[in-house]
Amino acid sequence: MLTKAQKLRAKRKAQLGRPRKANAERFACGKIKPEWSKQESEKEAMAVALAARKRMHGLEARGALAGYTLGRLFLDGRITEQQREAGDDYAATMVRYYHLTGIPFPSVRAQQIDHVRGHSGESSEARALKAKNAAERMMRLEGLLLGCEEGRQVKTTVFNVCVMDYEGLRMMPEAQLDWLKRGLNVLLFEKGLRQYGKKDNSFTPL
Repeated sequence: MLTKAQKLRAKRKAQLGRPRKANAERFACGKIKPEWSKQESEKEAMAVALAARKRMHGLEARGALAGYTLGRLFLDGRITEQQREAGDDYAATMVRYYHLTGIPFPSVRAQQIDHVRGHSGESSEARALKAKNAAERMMRLEGLLLGCEEGRQVKTTVFNVCVMDYEGLRMMPEAQLDWLKRGLNVLLFEKGLRQYGKKDNSFTPL
């Protein structure tokens, strides 16, 4: 049984506001340093956003595939596993191209605006060769997509789903889904050629 004084102290403590932040970097006067406060605010905002995304898409129950649009299209049964893998391979190719050429990644959702940087102007010969190969491979895949029937729509849809990860495209109409499947099937065929070529050395990928 609490005494009247203990109840009064507990009431006053509850009215003091939120508890003092533990392990915070502070000045001698006790004020939290702005750098630490900014970092913690970013962490808290990120944690809230990730928790909401997990609740919305059921990440715990459905695994990592629920974390991006192409994976959710597969979980919804709108594309096959092979088509998803081809889309993932295309996305990896595009990411490699942007990274090696120093071009900022085009999706704002995938980066911090104030941290966009290319590589230094003085690149080594090995890096230059890698960048050249990445650019050639990117252009080859884009050429294959543009070569499809209604190629411009096919290329745009595949790019927006696999690279830009536009969430609204999960509910795309059937006509647009046909463009996506058409592009993924072409990428799947090209992916199979590369994998087959690695086994018998009869095909040299770009």
